[in-house]
Amino acid sequence: MSSLTPVVRARWRDIDRLVNLVTATVSATPLAAWLVPDEGRRAAVLAGTTRIWTEHALLFGDAFLLRDGSAATVWFHRYRPIPLPVRYADRLTETCGDDRDRFLLLDRALAARRPTVPHHHLAVLAVAPGPERDARAGAALAGAQRWMDTLGLPTYAEAGTKAQRDLYRRHGYADGEEFALPDGTTTRPMWRLAPFGTGRAGATVIPYRRPAGGRWTNRRNARVTGWASR
Repeated sequence: MSSLTPVVRARWRDIDRLVNLVTATVSATPLAAWLVPDEGRRAAVLAGTTRIWTEHALLFGDAFLLRDGSAATVWFHRYRPIPLPVRYADRLTETCGDDRDRFLLLDRALAARRPTVPHHHLAVLAVAPGPERDARAGAALAGAQRWMDTLGLPTYAEAGTKAQRDLYRRHGYADGEEFALPDGTTTRPMWRLAPFGTGRAGATVIPYRRPAGGRWTNRRNARVTGWASR
């Protein structure tokens, strides 16, 4: 990968930085308030659950940081079903206490809508507060997406806000059908086909909306990718 790429691949030593970025990004959201109603415990619980899944991503996926450390993406390589984190139920109980069941409900809701075909899953896009936050989010996504495109599989993400949807659309993602999360908020699945031709990172992809049959199409290369309809 070119040294001009704005991201670096995260390593195990970067877990604390990744956890802090993700926790800061999600703590103020309505979903976080539903997951952990006690504001005094919220950041600690979210940090604990983020650590579980970030460690898992470094075993079954990838994570990337902007070179200045101010934004990150966390991915899972879903070539096939991946196992839950080791001792997941026990670790979730230890971390969440009475809030554990809400996290499990969220897990099930997201898993039920996830594509069943091989893909790369953008689980988190985290950006530290501060100036030029939108630009940093775009740079983090573009750099990580460039890497993922070299692997030749489509990518999937969930967009919980209009700003996220707009960002993903600018980077070639197409809209899926919005669905409700257990807290009552909604999220929109987004799907991006791999660029046409093996290893052609950075090629333009023209997405089209998901038709009623539950499939995505890309007219540029006439590829059709199956989608899990549940």
